[in-house]
Amino acid sequence: MNTVFQQVDISHYIYLSTVLFSIGLFGVLFRRNAIVLLMCIELMLNSVNLLLTALSTYMGDAGGQLFVFFIMVVAAAEAAVGLAILVMVYRNTRNTTVNFLSNLKG
Repeated sequence: MNTVFQQVDISHYIYLSTVLFSIGLFGVLFRRNAIVLLMCIELMLNSVNLLLTALSTYMGDAGGQLFVFFIMVVAAAEAAVGLAILVMVYRNTRNTTVNFLSNLKG
């Protein structure tokens, strides 16, 4: 049984990470729903994680992969706190749009 493995070039990872980050950035800039904003922020963090992991593997250094672990921990904490705040805001206002939440400032 002769199997041939095809190597994926680092540029493919860079392009994919750029596309994912751009989708997340456009979602943060143009969407007004707080849940969608949190998901877009997570998408941007995961695109950075993908790029750090790919570059770390390409360079042969495990430092980038260790940094990805810490980013994942911070992202999990951010999602937990953000969703808890969002649930409390929804219970009180029955609305999750960001424009409505800006009225709570004053």
